[in-house]
Amino acid sequence: MPKLRGEAFWRETLRSAHYVVAPMVDQSELAWRLLSRRHGAQLCYTPMLHAQVFLRDANYRRENLYDEACPEDRPLIVQFCANDPEVFVQAALLAQDYCDAIDLNLGCPQMIAKRGHYGAFLQEEWDLLQRMILLANEKLSVPITCKIRVFPDIDKTVKYAQMLEKAGCQLLTVHGRTKEQKGPLAGVASWEHIQAVRKAVNIPVFANGNIQCLSDVEECIRKTGVHGVMSAEGNLHNPALFEGRNPLVWEMAEEYLEIVRKYPCPLSYVRAHLFKLWHHTLQVYQQLREELAKVKTLEGIVDVNRELKLRCQEEIANQKEGEKPKEGLPFFHWICQPYIRPGPKERCRENGDSGTEKGVRGKRALEEEEDGNSELLSKNKQKKKLRNPNKSFDPSLKPKYAKCDQCGNPKGTKCVFNMCRGCCKKRAYKEVADCPGHGLLFKTKYEKSLSWQHSQRGIQTPEISQRGDAEVGETAVLKEAGDS
Repeated sequence: MPKLRGEAFWRETLRSAHYVVAPMVDQSELAWRLLSRRHGAQLCYTPMLHAQVFLRDANYRRENLYDEACPEDRPLIVQFCANDPEVFVQAALLAQDYCDAIDLNLGCPQMIAKRGHYGAFLQEEWDLLQRMILLANEKLSVPITCKIRVFPDIDKTVKYAQMLEKAGCQLLTVHGRTKEQKGPLAGVASWEHIQAVRKAVNIPVFANGNIQCLSDVEECIRKTGVHGVMSAEGNLHNPALFEGRNPLVWEMAEEYLEIVRKYPCPLSYVRAHLFKLWHHTLQVYQQLREELAKVKTLEGIVDVNRELKLRCQEEIANQKEGEKPKEGLPFFHWICQPYIRPGPKERCRENGDSGTEKGVRGKRALEEEEDGNSELLSKNKQKKKLRNPNKSFDPSLKPKYAKCDQCGNPKGTKCVFNMCRGCCKKRAYKEVADCPGHGLLFKTKYEKSLSWQHSQRGIQTPEISQRGDAEVGETAVLKEAGDS
């Protein structure tokens, strides 16, 4: 049966999905996907998987996809990051039997994506992207989709989307922010860009960005004309977002923890989800926030969740008639609701008012102790700055390393082949050569082996025996050098 394409794929395979849970690293695991599906989500993505690691590591495949096979978890799209057409397609071939489509991540803006050369940092390499999608479209039995970020220029964004469609992309998710819009600089996503893309292509389009509640979803569909809307942070703070409900936090947390018992995942994932769900409450009960950060077992997390529930129930019991939520929240802190990410200046003032008042350092309170552009530093960098005030994070001041001629990693400064150690080892072994810079002595050990064989000829008289032993000795020496 030929695979479905475009509108038919969205309508029949994806069941006309309008409500979509985004691919989120360490956050859209099976347990969370099942919770979201129970509360209105119609389509989910796996977390972003690294194609090269997925291809070479059976444990990685098992932990991230194979062991998570669940009939309830469909339709499902598996997302990969990759920058090599062959690697991407080979990884996708191993995953296609466990999903309904393969997505190519062209939207990740994080530094790890820049270092690995994938995600949004491929958006200028149109020739490479065309080759990747063309090959995937030809080889895979399931459709290929893409998730992108926009360019500042709408016309360039439209041409980018049209190029992907022409290459074989069957569904496009457009995050209405540029790759520079992240963290404290995220800002508002541009629905204008998304609308322009939707009008310019003939394949289904999903929108991503500015989604905090169901009314945002409806407004986005109305304004942009997209087929569906994807939510990331909004879903993490309220997994019932697509139901249009704002349930009690402990109801969602308890239901999630029950699913985790049935479908286990790393404890770090569970802890991160509870930090999101209880975000507003943990600003009130800082001690419990610290306990949640330190707990080492699932039962310990369950206990912290139970204590948070009891504290909130006590507040409800002691609540005065007509009392309104504090801190400008639309609902009381024990109700699932969006977290509006403040800008750098707002966050600084916010933590100055609340964090230091109680003698507890707020999440971004360290920014007050910095100067100039320090408000743009991450929390970890601010801590490093406190320990070492002279430390600079200016990338222009970092030492520049020459790259390996073969793979792009830093090369050895004394390498005779101008390569990193891994590439140097392969070449030196193949050519039976030495590289003193990396301590690889294939040629030297081979010559010593021949010298030793020559000295043994007086002992081993038969010529055939000498030749055979010499060959065995040569192989053994090369293998020993290769292992060293």
